Amino acid sequence: MQMLRSAIDAVLPFPEEEWEAMAACWHPVSYRRKTVITAAGDVERYAYFVTEGVQRAFCLAEGDRDATLVFSYTGSFAGIIDSFFLQQPSRYYFETLTHSAFLRASYADIRRLMDTYPLIARWVHLSTMYAMAGMMERHIEALTLGAEQKFRRLLTRSPHVLQLIPHKYLASYLGIDPATFSKLLGSTRL
Repeated sequence: MQMLRSAIDAVLPFPEEEWEAMAACWHPVSYRRKTVITAAGDVERYAYFVTEGVQRAFCLAEGDRDATLVFSYTGSFAGIIDSFFLQQPSRYYFETLTHSAFLRASYADIRRLMDTYPLIARWVHLSTMYAMAGMMERHIEALTLGAEQKFRRLLTRSPHVLQLIPHKYLASYLGIDPATFSKLLGSTRL
């Protein structure tokens, strides 16, 4: 629970009353490796905080080729955020890449907290805006950078992912061919 509090405090620290209300809504759950937690067409019912493991959100493109949208790992929030907040069917999948443990809170609980505590609503708003800003930055990179530039940005921003995440998923995340990823990995000084 301390890891969750640190992640929340990094965005907007809560007084004790708000923290106690927030903490009461998060419950532990775990899943085996390669488990689809949320499938396309499902409505995301939970927000997740990762306490162990690595996950990804992905979509299926033409020919059942998948495209990795985002990774989550220990210390981060996870799930299909748009489906969760809009309570609409997801267009994406959320799956574990390794055995994963989470704290999770239901939509009903988060909605109630937001309605009851303006500071929690503000935290949700800020957290969502930070996530959106990160997604926009990634979108710009995907549209404007070449394969090597995308690879170097990934290593600058998150060098630890090379040890955490299978390279085929990193290639998918960057939108480059796995063979190109391997060449870049072999030719780039880390």
